This record gives sequence, structure tokens and C-alpha cells, in this order.
Amino acid sequence: MNMPNERLKWLMLYAAVALIACGSQTLAANPPDADQKGPVFLKEPTNRIDFSNSTGAEIECKASGNPMPEIIWIRSDGTAVGDVPGLRQISSDGKLVFPPFRAEDYRQEVHAQVYACLARNQFGSIISRDVHVRAVVSQFYITEAENEYVIKGNAAVVKCKIPSFVADFVQVEAWVDEEGIELWRNNATSAYDGKYLVLPSGELHIREVGPEDGYKSYQCRTKHRLTGETRLSATKGRLVITEPISSTVPKVISLAKFDMKTYSGSSTLALLCPAQGYPVPVFRWYKFIEGTTRKQAVVLSDRVKQVSGTLIIKDAVVEDSGKYLCVVNNSVGGESVETVLTVTAPLSAKIDPPTQTVDFGRPAVFTCQYTGNPIKTVSWMKDGKAIGHSEPVLRIESVKKEDKGMYQCFVRNDQESAEASAELKLGGRFDPPVIRQAFQEETMEPGPSVFLKCVAGGNPTPEISWELDGKKIANNDRYQVGQYVTVNGDVVSYLNITSVHANDGGLYKCIAKSKVGIAEHSAKLNVYGLPYIRQMEKKAIVAGETLIVTCPVAGYPIDSIVWERDNRALPINRKQKVFPNGTLIIENVERNSDQATYTCVAKNQEGYSARGSLEVQVMVPPKITPFDFGDTPTNVEDSVSVMCLISNGDLPIDIEWYFNDYGISSYSGINVVKGGKRNSMLSIDSVQARHAGKYSCRAKNHAAAVNFTTELIVNVPPRWILEPTDKAFAQGSDAKVECKADGFPKPQVTWKKAVGDTPGEYKDLKKSDNIRVEEGTLHVDNIQKTNEGYYLCEAINGIGSGLSAVIMISVQAPPEFTEKLRNQTARRGEPAVLQCEAKGEKPIGILWNMNNMRLDPKNDNRYTIREEILSTGVMSSLSIKRTERSDSALFTCVATNAFGSDDASINMIVQEVPEMPYALKVLDKSGRSVQLSWAQPYDGNSPLDRYIIEFKRSRASWSEIDRVIVPGHTTEAQVQKLSPATTYNIRIVAENAIGTSQSSEAVTIITAEEAPSGKPQNIKVEPVNQTTMRVTWKPPPRTEWNGEILGYYVGYKLSNTNSSYVFETINFITEEGKEHNLELQNLRVYTQYSVVIQAFNKIGAGPLSEEEKQFTAEGTPSQPPSDTACTTLTSQTIRVGWVSPPLESANGVIKTYKVVYAPSDEWYDETKRHYKKTASSDTVLHGLKKYTNYTMQVLATTAGGDGVRSVPIHCQTEPDVPEAPTDVKALVMGNAAILVSWRPPAQPNGIITQYTVYSKAEGAETETKTQKVPHYQMSFEATELEKNKPYEFWVTASTTIGEGQQSKSIVAMPSDQVPAKIASFDDTFTATFKEDAKMPCLAVGAPQPEITWKIKGVEFSANDRMRVLPDGSLLIKSVNRQDAGDYSCHAENSIAKDSITHKLIVLAPPQSPHVTLSATTTDALTVKLKPHEGDTAPLHGYTLHYKPEFGEWETSEVSVDSQKHNIENLLCGSRYQVYATGFNNIGAGEASDILNTRTKGQKPKLPEKPRFIEVSSNSVSLHFKAWKDGGCPMSHFVVESKKRDQIEWNQISNNVKPDNNYVVLDLEPATWYNLRITAHNSAGFTVAEYDFATLTVTGGTIAPLDDGSGHGNVHTRIRLPAWMPEWLDLNFMVPLIATVVVVAVGICVVCVALSRRRADDMRGGQKDVYYDVVYNQTMGPGATLDKRRPDLRDELGYIAPPNRKLPPVPGSNYNTCDRIKRGRGGLRSNHSTWDPRRNPNLYEELKAPPVPMHGNHYGHAHGNAECHYRHPGMEDEICPYATFHLLGFREEMDPTKAMNFQTFPHQNGHAGPVPGHAGTMLPPGHPGHVHSRSGSQSMPRANRYQRKNSQGGQSSIYTPAPEYDDPANCAEEDQYRRYTRVNSQGGSLYSGPGPEYDDPANCAPEEDQYGSQYGGPYGQPYDHYGSRGSMGRRSIGSARNPGNGSPEPPPPPPRNHDMSNSSFNDSKESNEISEAECDRDHGPRGNYGAVKRSPQPKDQRTTEEMRKLIERNETGPKQLQLQQTNGAGFTAYDTMAV
Repeated sequence: MNMPNERLKWLMLYAAVALIACGSQTLAANPPDADQKGPVFLKEPTNRIDFSNSTGAEIECKASGNPMPEIIWIRSDGTAVGDVPGLRQISSDGKLVFPPFRAEDYRQEVHAQVYACLARNQFGSIISRDVHVRAVVSQFYITEAENEYVIKGNAAVVKCKIPSFVADFVQVEAWVDEEGIELWRNNATSAYDGKYLVLPSGELHIREVGPEDGYKSYQCRTKHRLTGETRLSATKGRLVITEPISSTVPKVISLAKFDMKTYSGSSTLALLCPAQGYPVPVFRWYKFIEGTTRKQAVVLSDRVKQVSGTLIIKDAVVEDSGKYLCVVNNSVGGESVETVLTVTAPLSAKIDPPTQTVDFGRPAVFTCQYTGNPIKTVSWMKDGKAIGHSEPVLRIESVKKEDKGMYQCFVRNDQESAEASAELKLGGRFDPPVIRQAFQEETMEPGPSVFLKCVAGGNPTPEISWELDGKKIANNDRYQVGQYVTVNGDVVSYLNITSVHANDGGLYKCIAKSKVGIAEHSAKLNVYGLPYIRQMEKKAIVAGETLIVTCPVAGYPIDSIVWERDNRALPINRKQKVFPNGTLIIENVERNSDQATYTCVAKNQEGYSARGSLEVQVMVPPKITPFDFGDTPTNVEDSVSVMCLISNGDLPIDIEWYFNDYGISSYSGINVVKGGKRNSMLSIDSVQARHAGKYSCRAKNHAAAVNFTTELIVNVPPRWILEPTDKAFAQGSDAKVECKADGFPKPQVTWKKAVGDTPGEYKDLKKSDNIRVEEGTLHVDNIQKTNEGYYLCEAINGIGSGLSAVIMISVQAPPEFTEKLRNQTARRGEPAVLQCEAKGEKPIGILWNMNNMRLDPKNDNRYTIREEILSTGVMSSLSIKRTERSDSALFTCVATNAFGSDDASINMIVQEVPEMPYALKVLDKSGRSVQLSWAQPYDGNSPLDRYIIEFKRSRASWSEIDRVIVPGHTTEAQVQKLSPATTYNIRIVAENAIGTSQSSEAVTIITAEEAPSGKPQNIKVEPVNQTTMRVTWKPPPRTEWNGEILGYYVGYKLSNTNSSYVFETINFITEEGKEHNLELQNLRVYTQYSVVIQAFNKIGAGPLSEEEKQFTAEGTPSQPPSDTACTTLTSQTIRVGWVSPPLESANGVIKTYKVVYAPSDEWYDETKRHYKKTASSDTVLHGLKKYTNYTMQVLATTAGGDGVRSVPIHCQTEPDVPEAPTDVKALVMGNAAILVSWRPPAQPNGIITQYTVYSKAEGAETETKTQKVPHYQMSFEATELEKNKPYEFWVTASTTIGEGQQSKSIVAMPSDQVPAKIASFDDTFTATFKEDAKMPCLAVGAPQPEITWKIKGVEFSANDRMRVLPDGSLLIKSVNRQDAGDYSCHAENSIAKDSITHKLIVLAPPQSPHVTLSATTTDALTVKLKPHEGDTAPLHGYTLHYKPEFGEWETSEVSVDSQKHNIENLLCGSRYQVYATGFNNIGAGEASDILNTRTKGQKPKLPEKPRFIEVSSNSVSLHFKAWKDGGCPMSHFVVESKKRDQIEWNQISNNVKPDNNYVVLDLEPATWYNLRITAHNSAGFTVAEYDFATLTVTGGTIAPLDDGSGHGNVHTRIRLPAWMPEWLDLNFMVPLIATVVVVAVGICVVCVALSRRRADDMRGGQKDVYYDVVYNQTMGPGATLDKRRPDLRDELGYIAPPNRKLPPVPGSNYNTCDRIKRGRGGLRSNHSTWDPRRNPNLYEELKAPPVPMHGNHYGHAHGNAECHYRHPGMEDEICPYATFHLLGFREEMDPTKAMNFQTFPHQNGHAGPVPGHAGTMLPPGHPGHVHSRSGSQSMPRANRYQRKNSQGGQSSIYTPAPEYDDPANCAEEDQYRRYTRVNSQGGSLYSGPGPEYDDPANCAPEEDQYGSQYGGPYGQPYDHYGSRGSMGRRSIGSARNPGNGSPEPPPPPPRNHDMSNSSFNDSKESNEISEAECDRDHGPRGNYGAVKRSPQPKDQRTTEEMRKLIERNETGPKQLQLQQTNGAGFTAYDTMAV
């Protein structure tokens, strides 16, 4: 609160109390009587009123006074408060009432306001302290425990985050850890030493945090102080522990370096020092000394503790306030934290005196005495109005009438305020003068007389005097003043002026004056005449004051009045002001400038004037220079002096000294010496205590008297005022000893008592009820002898050694026994002495009684009495020589003295040894302990100290015994440390202080079996192959079996991980010494596994063996070498380099690397690739082709084989000179010309730049001719040759490197005869598909030869595509595949003929490849690719195209040699379309058919209800981590709830994150609710419904509702609505109607499908989409959820199809099926549940059908077990069993009532049941006519395990294995189920898969594709079914208790089924489930397929027996009722869409 603003508010109270002044007018006539008084509060409201809107509040305010005061409620601004109907009322007795109100009626101006209570009567008003009213509306809030980050070893402070809007009302009560242990706020000392401490402010303090603390979580429990509501935090706080890497300076978050804390007094508080460092720092706390920068260490004590760095102060006091410093240091550095602590104390105030009566003019003083802390402001009010005074003392120097009334002192701080009131009354008569009648202003002519009159009243009677222009008028010959008093007490005064002159004009004033006040009246008398100024007297004024003088002018009319000085008209400076009426004002008069003669000049209009002079004298008052006696007090005997110096003032100055306002001259020891005219010195030679006081120097001259005061403080040692003396008091009286001393500072008087009986050492008196010290006086109430002793009174004030006095306080006491009754024991037959000591005043006489009879030793010589006088009294002793049993009696001694008498009793007990214990029984036994009980024997009058239980093995003697000691008060004990299965003899002995009894009779027991205590031995783990290891071991030592070993659990996990072990179970081999072995399969390649083994017997499992670690065999590297690079070295060498693959992907030890290389154009051909091995990371490839582009890959090789190849890289070798042309021809063209033609080199080794033709005439030594020919020309005509002369020709080719080798030489001779010859060569031509091809046929001859062509041996005839060109070449346009083959060209003339043959190869793009699906996972598809058989051109690779159902097409390149290809990073549980195209060097080929498939993964799986739901009285906690995600990660949950009897669901949240817990609040206690949870993942969503009942307010449970099922009846009848007739049985009607509708819809669908058949391009985008959203089982295996849709989470159960723009109808759930795929997309139907809004009871009756098993599809014609189905032509049909919204209805109907309609399942084989037999799985040979029904499957309580079909049909029953009820976890989320299957009438036990698309992989039953659609045990039973005594779920350290009394041990869930044992399931359902599947597949996996054989056959029943029992409903409590123990609770409706 801002205090100045607050004061302003209260200033506005004037309005509220203004009317109080009205009554004050009449007080003069009615003086207050003694019994009349102003208001005083009797009951004042508190500072803060907080209340809940449900409770309301009343605020009481009461005040007393005479007359009785009126109570008014006001706001802080002073305005009165009125009624607000229903929200605020003021009751008749003055209470301010706030009734309970609704939350929506909250009004801030009413419910969050500052009020005050005003009490008033005629004597004044008082206002209460501020009343802050705050109404709190119940609001939902959650608290959160926050994570705390901490360095290991440091202390952590976990905070509980409370929302700010409830922080004032909610505080932390306790912290709860994950094990449910509660840590409460505890102020006990012991709590400060433990690891955990809940600080007073609610934080959880954890000391010395270690790694184990990181696994714990904490919740805070808070309590609302207004409503009392407690709740746990919504989140759990954890410690995030950092391992220190290096030394760290202590660090403090900047926000925490400076803190301010405020706590109320006497509370316990904690100051935090949140620093962390490494090494762990040391904390030291200091407190600053107030007002200084010095600090001192905080002293730790019982009240002040330090826990780690936190300082805890108990019972805080105001003195603890101050600034604290926490200094943190370690070896690296330091840090500090400052905290300002304010400890508040409640404010209170008192005004002294509370009432005072003061006479007029006398001073009044009120002192406000207040306590509390802190105090921000002090303020005063009078009668409810602020008076602007803020000091504790209010002083009124001179009381006036208006000062009477009520005064209040207010003290305030930010939190509260307090007030006190006092009344000031006026004493004596008190009525100031009042002018009742007076004269008026008058103007007249001179001459007549004037009569002026004044009438005044008052009490006492005032006197009236008259003045003219400020000068008193005295009686003279012209002026006469007279007065008289009237009968009513008024004074009448008059002034007579005889024959008035002009000079008589002026300002006349009458003044009425009494001792209680003054009143005056003035008016002008104007007399016509000339100006006249009366004489003015000399004016003396003190310097610094203001001079005001009016010129006394007469005459009328006066035109102007002017003041002059030195003939200058004023004003002449700023200080002077002149007014037209003749007033002169001079401010701040100074002698130098203002002392002068001033002249007043008055003029009239005619110019006549008058002048008058005024002499002004300025006087200077004295000014004293301040002085003092020094800052520190003066000690006695010191000397002091001060000088009083007058620095300014007119002389003469009179200087006087005063001591405490008295003149000093008479005071001894004080000297005053005058040092001149202006100073005086006071000195004290020897200061005494009497000299302390105030010294004033008073200086006086004719101007003024001033004084200056200083105080002399004298330190005076203590001295006695009243010294204590020895005192004596009667016992029981109230003693009082006075001890008083004075001194300065005031001494502190304390009392102490001597230790012991002599003075010397004293200790403080302990505070007790009867001893107290008040102002030095010692009070001892009801004094006793214990109070007697020496006492020390000490008075200390720090000056000198202090005073002390020792006195003796004696107490005169009657005799007293300190012990009134005691027991004394003696052993029988031994002597005994009884003693009585009486204290008191001596002499004391003592007598003895025995059993109230006088004991006389003379009568029995066994008794002797002796007396001994002690300092404090008398001791009497009674001796008994030999005790007998008769001496067990009550002895009494009676003591008497002069002051009274007393007695004491001794109960004598004679003791013996006890008798032996009897009735020894065995209550309970286990393997290592036995619980015994026995009857307590006679104890021999001595308490039994202990029992000794002796036990031994039966074959041992009693000399070889073990003992157990048991306390004597118990008759039950446990003997521990026994061996299991061993016979023992046990007996017991009792013992007391006297001796030991005889032994009891022995009992014989045999201990129970126990879990083995030994570990298996000789464990060996050896790798078998890359994924398998063999484990062998031998049993534990025989002595550690603790029973018969039944088998072993073999656990394995990845080494060096924190995951849990996966366990396999192996039966025990009975052959002695034989090794056990197990092969672990499906392991990771070359991975180290840790293996542990534990043996188990029928009791449980023994200890784990030590970890054995082993690697699996090496595999092939899964990643290629990286950073592959190549560098060309020469034309035949290339260097290749690479980096090893990552170590984790090597899967073994890399031995060598292989480089695969080939020319790039041959790369596609595996046979042409070369391989080179090397161990290093680079190599040089030799012998390469020149100028050739090479492609290279690198792979790593381990012992397991070759790894993945790297991405191909490419390098080209350098060019070189070419080889020789391949062939040369020389053809005669004539007698001088020869045509030379050639073929290019086979290896050009570069780009041919030219050919060189060499020619040479043969024989002669002629030079060789050369002719260069362009590279594109392949012939040359040599001319100008000689006829018939042979010529030799050869040719070379050239590249940029140089000229190559020469071709062979050929000789030709020019001739006249030219035979037909073809210059072209036989060649092979490769043509590209759809391009033109040209084959040459260059011929010579004379005559010109005829050229003909043959194609594939057939004569060529020209057509549109082929023709012969003029040069003989054959041109083929747009080559196609059929053009390939041989083409021969024939040239013929008359001389000869020639021919050549060309081969044409047509290169075409590949034809469509074959694509088949090989395998699927949750995020990948594996496809096989095969090329088309008709492809001629070499295939280079494939392009794979794939897209999700609602996504875009993506592509992936696949190499030609890849047999399989993985498409990865796919959506889980989603549909995909896949097709492939091949490509070669021509281009991409035709596309394959589209493959429709889907990834694995299912919608979420239901959890066990007890793990998921946690119920309290008004909320339910949901643990979403209990849900299984079905293999696809969860996205979110939708939570809905309703009361069980309601229809509409309430959505609580539609976006709950999967990792969190969620609390549904505001439930009613003891009420049944339905809860609906919709879990979403990418594969779909699952809706689960649960029944639960909230607990009662006290935490109890309520009885289950009767569902009309009767007790224990398996068959539950559906309750019908009242309006339906009884005969209409839904159990019969629903299947009947469903069957009819299904048949009708099926016929329609088939007809429409056939009529609308059409071909379509499957790659056309999302044209054909199978879209399915099912209300309770959406997006099952047949549907896909598109993760990329932004609106995925926006609507429960609805996802808009891509080609519709229809938004969902609010409040409805409907299924949309957009289009059914045609072509090869296999159709699968999903099933929707009944609409739960219509009749929720339907859930309880509809059964889940048995599901077809693979290979037994009786639903199909001929029972064929096909896997692929085609449904062509069904593009726009309605989806089977889907729910639709009817368009058009939504506009006209209430959207919350949108109509849905349902279709029914498709009859095409595998979707649903067909009447009679469809969908039913029967054993081979069983007739297929059993009736079965489909519906929404749920399991009500009554038939959780047993189902009978109402039609007598078959049912599928899972009887949970009765051996154990231990829910255990499949390691690494690997959860399986074990069920004992009981086949009833050949009923279905397993669901087989249905065909899916054209995907053989998805036909595998391990997906459980259809089973997942059915709730309960048929497909994949959910956790809350599976846990009923049947589910074996184990992890390390979990409890393994035998369940239901069965001797069977609890084996862990099997990972692999031993199918050889399976007697009823011939599907592959349960075979070889991989670890990955464990994450998603929680279905039943069988219990090795058979009921386990028990060692005790009587506890087991065969399958046939069980079936019969179930049919007769006779499963006994051991078999059935016990099976339900774990399921106790509520039925969960798992509407998994049947």
C-alpha cells in the first residue's frame, strides 16, 4: 500500500464527519457532565477479512460512549457504505454482512474493498483501522512441481509453483515422492538432520544430491486455507543432476543475489542461499550490524540452524530483522547472496492519557505509544479528519474551544494498521466573546454628535474597548465611552462624540475581550472636511519582520493618500507596497535600508493636502551561535564547559543561563563566567548525576529575547533506591522481594539464584508459571521449599561494575516427603531396608504403618527402626532381616512437626524367579522365519525382562542351539535366519531380574520353501552366428536351491545400456550334472550383449548371476566407406582413396577394402567389373583402358562378408596415341586412281584429330608420300598414279598426344579394268529407338556397279521408312525394335561382284519391370525388382516411385543389381502406392503396375485400467504413459466424461500430450462416471470407455451398481427402455436386423460395382482413395492417417477427405469413406461401434466374434484361403460399415443432433460374419454351422472371463492362468501376454489374418491385422483384462509373489513360442516375434500353447475339466474368483470397433 496516498484517502473523510461540528454550537450552555464521554471501540474489526464466496462473512464493530455512539461503515474515500442486494448488507446491530454469492455475481467494488467503521456521538468521532475485505471465488487451479537443476553433491531446493491468483490462500503442506512417502513441514529438531527437509515456505530441501536422486520425482501437496481443499501438483518435479566435468566457481542466479523477505513474528523462517559449485562449496552466514557496513557471523543455536546453505530461524523475533549475507566459497572462487529480512510484529497503539480535561489556554499533550514491526507511518486524526501531524507526540500549546473532541493516532505498514483514541475535554467556563450587535459605516457633515454602539456576549463576560485608527480612545471632553451588562449577560458599550469635527473621521473599532478569546468589529466614520492627518507615534520594529502602518487620515472626501521618504514617493524598492487606502507595507525590515522617517500625504480634489510624519526605528534581536556538550554522554567526575556566543543583536544584551528552565545561580557546582558584552561561558568542574538535564542560554535585548538549549547527558553508575534484604515466607504464600536502582542509562535489574545451598555460583531464573520479575521485583507465587535459597539481585547499565545484593529467602515448611509413593523390591529370603526422608522445619517425628496398621518392632524381631537427623529434615529407616512372601505389603511412614504433617507410602514387593512359559504355538512360518506365540507365565512379582527362544535342527542336540532374545512384554516373536525346508525343534525360557525359568515343552516345525538363493554356475555365452548366441550353464549349489528348481530365467540386453533385460524361460533338466543351454536369436549383428540367469522354484526366482558379456558374430558393414575420391595418374592408372566407415556401423573388424571398377559404359554389366582388394585406405588401379571414363565403388569387408558399397565415383584416364586403324582396303578406281578406305582404331585412346594416308610405289627407292585426311573422312582417293604399277598403302591415326601405330600395308595396282568392289567394311551399327539409322555401302567399279540390299536375307524394297541413298547407303527412319538384324549390301558389275553384311542393334528404353513386395515394417517397405524378359538393351537401373495415401509422389534410384530395395522414413501404419520404371542409356522405360500396400503399425493399445486410472473423491488422474502406442508414436489424446446416467459426453480436453499425466477435476464424490479416451497416432485412433466411481469424501469406495445381471451371472441382459415391450430382445433383434441389412447392402454394392467398372490410371494422383474414419476404431490396419494434415488434431474422430470441402458437424462423430480403391488394392472393411449416445447399455451385450484364422476362411465360397482379392469398379460406393453425415441436414437441424446412418460390412469374404458360418474359425473337420455374432465387444464385470452365447453358440474363452497375478513388464517396452487357453466347443482361440491388398508380406499373421480390431482377448487383449491374475510381466527387481495360493512359479513372458507344444494354433501368429514387434504388439502370445504342469496336480485342471466347469459356471474360488482379484475395479468398455 502506498502510505501517502492512503493518507489522502482519509483526508476525504471530512465529508463524512462534517456534520459533527453542528453539535458544538450548544456546548457552551451545556458543559459536559462527568459521565458523558466520546466514543471508544469495544470490538474493532481486524485488518484483513478473507472469505470464500461459498461461506460469506460478517464483520462486527462495537463502540461504547455516552450517549451511545452511532456506527457507520465507510469506504477508504470517506463515502458511506450502503446495502447492495444479495452482496452486502448492514445489519441493525452495526455488522457489515457479506452473504454467500455466486461466482458470476462477484463485484470488485464490493468484494475487494477497504472499509472502515466510524463511531460518533456529540462529543466526537473515531474511525477504526483499515479493514481490507477480500472475497475469494473458488477457481480451478493446478500447482506444478518444478524441475530443479543441480550439480551433483550440492543441495537442491525443489519449488512448488502456485498460480499467483491463489498464492495468498494456498500453501504447501507436504511433498510426496514417487513411492508415496510423505514429507511434512516439520519444525522438530530431528528433521533438520535428514536428507529431506520441507522448508517453512514450502520448498523441498534435498541435501547432498547424488545420481540416485535423479530417478526420483516429487509432487507437492497444497492446502487452501479458506476452503480446506488439498491437492497434489499436476506435475512431478525431478532433479536434473549435472555431473561436474571440472571445478566450478559457486554460481547464483542473478535474480537470487538480492532478496527481501517478510515473515510474521514467532514463525519459523528459512533464508535461502541458492548457490552451486564443484567442489561442493562451504556456506557462511553473516548479519550486518544495523546502520553500519560491519557484519558479524550468525551464531547457530537450537533456535537458529543451518542446513546446507539454508539458514532456518525458529520462533523469529523482531530483533532477527536486518540484512543478512551468505558467503559461499570453494577452492575455485566465491559468491555472496544478500537477503533483507523483516520480521513483523502485530501493530498496536495506545494514547497516553486516554482522557484529559484542560483549561483554556493551557497546553495539552497526547503521546502515542505503539509497538510492532515494521512501522512505516504515524498519523493523527481529530474527529475523523486528518490533522497533518506525523510525530508520536501531539502537543497543543494553548487549548481553544475548537480543540475539544476525539483524537486518534494511527500506525501503519504495508500489511496492517492500528489505532488508538483519546478524548480532550475543556475545563471550566468556556465561551469566547461574540459581537452580537455593532455600528455601521457612516458619512456626515461636521457639527452634530455621534453615537456608536457595540453589543458583545461571552462567558466569562468580556470587556469592550474602543480604538480609532489603531489608537485606544480614552474618555475626554469630547469622547465618552460607557457600558453596561444586560440581564442575559451581554455587554453593551457605546462611544459618544460631541459635535463631530472633520478631524474626527477615521476607522473606529470595538474590541470584546475575555480570557478565553477576543472578538472585534470596525467601520469607518466619514466627516466632510479638509484632509487631516493625526499625529503618528514613533514605530519600533524588530529586524526581519514586516512593517504594516496605515496613515490616520481624517476629512472627506479624500482623493489620494501617498507615502514619501526623503521627498520620494513610495514604493522605491521591491519590499515596499503602498495601497490607496493609505496602508504602507515593508517586508523583511532591515536597519540599514529601512530605518528612516516616512511621510504620509493626503489630498482632496480641490488640491488641499495634509502631511504627517512617522519615524521608524529598526531593532536587531540577539542571535545565539549553537553549542553543545559533545556527541557522547559525559561520565561522572568529568568536567565540561560550553560557550554562549551572541553573534548579532543590539546592545545592551542581557545573557542568562537556565538549567531545566530554572535559573542556574542557585545550583551548586555550576560556574557561569561572563566573557564580555556578547558571550558567557558555563562550566562544571566535576560532573555529577544531578547535573544531567537541559541547559539553556537566554539572550535578551529591547528587540527580543531568544534562547538556545542543549542537553547534558551524564552516565551514572547504578545506585540503590531499594536494596533487597533476607526474607522468610510461609510455604504456599505469594512472595515478593523488591529491588530497585537508578542510574543513567537506566539500569537493568535481574535476579539470579545460587546453584546449590551456598552463595557463589548463580544462574538465571528459569521462566515458570510461579516465578516472574516485574520492574525489578521478584514474585514467587505459591512459594515452596524448592524455592528456598540464596538469590542475587543485580543492577547493570554498562557504567561501572554495577550493583548486586545477595539475600537468603527461607521457606517455613511443614514436613514433606518428596516421594509420596514408591515401589521397592527385594528377593525372597534376603534382607531389605525401607527409608523415608521427611523435609521441613525440625523437630519432626516419624511413625511406621504396615497395611494401615501400626508397626511395632517389639512384636516382630525381624523389623528394626532407626532415625537420622539431616540438614533438611529427618531420615527414618525400617530394616527387615529376612524377607518373606507376607512382606509384600504397603508400608506407610507419617511425619509431623509444628507446621503440619505428611505421609509417604512404600509398596514392598518380594520377588522370585518366573514359572516356565506354556502354550507355545506356531502362528505362521516361511522359508527363513517362524512366528511363535505363547502364554505369559507367573512373573514372580518381577517384570519379565525377556524371553529366550532356543531352537536347533532336529538332528542336533540341545547343546548346539541358537537363541533369540525377546522383550518380556510380548508374547509373540519371530525367529529368523532359519534355513528353508528344514526341520527345527523350538522351546522358550522366561527370565526376570531374579533368574530364569525352566524351559517350555519343545515344538517341531518344518520351514517353507523359498526362492533359490544361489546363482547358476559355469555360465558360458558363445556366438552361433551374426544374430544368435548360445548360453550354457549349470544349476546353483544344491544347498542353495531352497526347494526344487523348476527352471531358469535367462535375461539378456545390450551391454552398456540402461534398458531392462528381456527374459526367456527354460525348464529344469533333471539329469544330474547336465548342462542347460538356450539359443538367443534375432540379436543385433556384432553387438555385445549382457546375459544374466536366475533359477526359480515354485516360490519364485533366485538372485541374478553376474553379467556375462559376449559379442554376436561379425556381420557386414552397414555403411560404406565415406569421402571416396579418385585421382587420374596416367592414361592407365587411377588412384582411389576413402575413409573407413563409422565404427558403430562396421558390425565387425574391417579386414580389407574392395575397390569395384569398370568403364562407365560397361558398369551396368556385373560381369565386366574388376575387383581389387587392399588393407589400406587408398590404392592405385593399373592396366586401365586409355582415355576411358571409369566408375568406381569402395566397400569394406569383415569376417561376416562384404559391406555396403559407397556411392559410385567417376574418373577418366589420360589420353594417349591411338592404336592402328582396324582394317584397310585399296580398291582400283581406274588406270591412275586407287581408293583407300579404312576402319577407325579399336582403341582411339583419345579424340582422333586426323588420319595420315601413306603411299609408296613398290620396288623403287621412291619416297613415301603422305596425305593428311580429316578425322571424319574414312577414305582417300589416290590419283595420278602409274598404270600397272603396284602401290603400297597404309594409314595412321593421330590424337592430340601424337600419331599412332600404322595399319597393315596393302598393295594395289591401277588398271583399266575396275571390278565391282565395296569400300565399306562389315560393321555393327547401334541405333537408338525412334531415331534414324544409316548404313553405308560405298562401291567402286567400271562399269558402275549395281547396288542391292537384303534385310535379314530378304530382298529390300523401298518403303516410307527405308530407302537407298544415291551413294548406296541404306537409310532407315524412326528405328523400332523390329528393325534389329542383319543387313547385306551387294555390288555387281560385269567384271565382278562384292558384298558386305552390317548388323543393326536397336537400343530402346526398358519395358515395364516387375515389382513385388518383400517385407514391411512400421516405417519402411522392402520391394523386389525384376527386369522385363523382353529387354534387349542392357538395363542400367530403376526409378522407384511411391506416395502415401494423402501425399505427393516421391522417387528413389535403385541400382540394377539390387535384388531388394528398402523405402524408408515412411509414415507408420499408413497406406502407400508403389511403382517402378527402368532406365538404360537410352532413357526411362515404361512404368510397372502400381503396388498398393501399407506400413506396419496399429492404432494405440488400451492399458490396464489400474495403471491408467487413479481415482480420488473429486478427481481422477489419468496416467497416459500406460498406453501402448501400437508401434506408431502417439500424437495426442481426447478426454471426455459424463455421469453414468447421462447421455451427452462432456469434452474435457482434445489435445492432451502423451507423456503427461492428466487430472479430471470437479467430480462429485461417491458417483459413478463414464470416461471416454480417444488415443491418436498415425495409424488411427482408439476409443476406450471406462466405468469408475469416485471415492467418498472420507476416501472409501462405493458398492458397484447392479446392472440387472444378477449376481455372478455370466450372461448379461441388456436393459430395455421403458417404452419398449419385453419381448423385444435386442440380443436377438440386433443380429437379425444387421444380417438383413448386410445382405441387402451387399447385393446393391455388387450390382453397382459391376455396372460402373472402368479402367483408370493408378498414378493419376489421389483420385482413388480408400478413406475410412471409424468412430470407435478408426483407421485400423486398412486406413492411413496423413501426418502432414494441419487439422489432424482439431476434430475428434474426423479427418476431412482430400476431395471434399465438408467440415465436420459439431458434436457428432461420423465415418467418411471417400472412395474404394479399384485394381489391385485389396479391400478391407473396418467396423464402427454402435452410437453410444443412443443406448450405452448396448455395449454390455454385443459379443466380439471369433476372427477367421489364416487358412480357414469359411466366409468365402469353397473355403479357399486366398491372400489377394480384387474389387474392380468400386470407386464411389459407400464404404462398408461406415457412418455418414447426410448433406442438407446440417443446415436445417441442430448441429448437435446431426443424424448419422450406418452401413454394414462388406460380404466379400474377409470383412465380417455371414449368417451361419462366415467369419468363424473352426478346427478342421468341425461343421461350419455354428451361429456367431458381431458387435461392439466389451467386458462387463459379470462376464469378464466367461462368455456364454445366448444362442448356445460357441464362444471363445480365455481363462487366465491361475498360477500368478504378477503383472510384469516385457523388457524394453517388450510386452507380451500369457494366457491359458481353454477351448470351448472348438471355439475360436486366435484370429487369423485376412488378405490385404496384393501384398504377400501383409498376409503374415504376425500383424494380427484383424485381431486388432476386436477388443478383449480375441485379438489383442488390453492391459486391464490381461492383468487379472494372468499376465506375467517382469522386470529386474519386481516382486514375484505366488498368486492365488498356487505352487506354480511366475515365469516371465516368453519371447518366442515353442510351437512344438502348441496344440491348437496352427497359424504363425505367435512365432518369432521380434524385439521391434514387442513395442507394438501386445497381443496374447500363448503360454507355450498348453497349461503348465504343476508339481501338485490337485491344484490344476485339464482343459476339458475347465471347459465343463465353465459351462456349469462352477469354477471354484481357486480357479475363477481368484482370477478376478487383480481385476477388481470397474469394467472398461474397450470399443475397439468390431
